[in-house]
Amino acid sequence: MTELAQLIAAHSHALVVTAGRRLTELRHDERGSATIEQVLWGIAAIGFVAIVVGVINGYLTSQAAKIR
Repeated sequence: MTELAQLIAAHSHALVVTAGRRLTELRHDERGSATIEQVLWGIAAIGFVAIVVGVINGYLTSQAAKIR
């Protein structure tokens, strides 16, 4: 094998190995997923609280109407 062919083979091998490592890192990169999960749980909690407040407010309004 000539020196040029060896050099091309070495660079090709290095490129394939580096690309493989980068793809593996990208597949396992979960940065931001915890933040998104926390935002979704926050939205769900706010929605639940809004429903509870609405039910309590409706109940109290109906009870206040009975007093009058």
